[in-house]
Amino acid sequence: MKENNKTLLAGLATIIGAVAVVALVGIFAIHPQKELIMGEADATEYRVSNMVPGHIDQLYVSEGDHVSVGDTLAHISSRQVDAKMQQAKAVRNAAAAQSRKAKGGARNQQVEMAYQVWQKAQAAEAVYKKSYERVKGLYEKKVVSAQQFDEVNAKYKAAQADCAAAEQQYLMAKEGAQREDIDAAAALVKQAGGAVAEVQSYLDDSYLIAPSDGEVVEIYAKIGDLVGTGAPVVSILDRSDSWFSFSIREDMLGSIRNGDTVEVQIPALGKQRYACTVRKVQAMASYATWRATKTLGQYDVKSFDVKVVPQKSIDNLCPGMTAILEPKKK
Repeated sequence: MKENNKTLLAGLATIIGAVAVVALVGIFAIHPQKELIMGEADATEYRVSNMVPGHIDQLYVSEGDHVSVGDTLAHISSRQVDAKMQQAKAVRNAAAAQSRKAKGGARNQQVEMAYQVWQKAQAAEAVYKKSYERVKGLYEKKVVSAQQFDEVNAKYKAAQADCAAAEQQYLMAKEGAQREDIDAAAALVKQAGGAVAEVQSYLDDSYLIAPSDGEVVEIYAKIGDLVGTGAPVVSILDRSDSWFSFSIREDMLGSIRNGDTVEVQIPALGKQRYACTVRKVQAMASYATWRATKTLGQYDVKSFDVKVVPQKSIDNLCPGMTAILEPKKK
């Protein structure tokens, strides 16, 4: 009789345990645990690159240093740019000399030489004029032939032309360069100055300057390395411009809307929750779409990129830290 009672009690306990298990399963089925929306912290990062290829000549910062906007980070030397600067300066000096010559006009020696040439042409014209008048009188008296008269006449006209040309050369030398020549020389000076300014801008860009306050998180090259145009040299992290990024399925978006206030927990910083503002809710590319697992009764679910910005600065927040999003109940 006692053994039957024990068996009966054991069976009853088993039944009660099974019922309890089923009840717990039912409770959890009815009230499933809320899925966590997880993301990570991020911050603005500036990659400072160079404009011209060259070798790293100096590095003025190390990883972990805090820099301010305008600080010099590194210097890149380029022999090609230095050579171009020498060429540009030589062209500028030559253009300046040409401009001074155009503005100053001909030298006194050149003016005097042009005057002497003109005097010589005048003397030759006077000689040929007398010959022409003498032969003309003889020709009229039928003493010389027409051919002889034509030859003397041609030489006299040539002497007149030479004298007129020599006079114009003298006047030009005396008056100096024309306005067009002066303007052309000035344009050459301006062009050469622009070439010098262009090369100087390359030399100025050989010094890498911090574009923002922040922390040097990575240096991609060391002294002596050759870097190409646009290659990043130093990376600066601006922790003051931080945010959180979440990839959320549309069936989990719920009431999250742009401009809403939400709470974010950062496990690495404890259980405290931080008030944040939703700044962007944007559908991600098609490759990020969650596909249906069944062909009947389900549909493709898109994923959305949600950007959340803290309302206040969070101490010790580092990019890459895990963040848990908790939408604020309305």
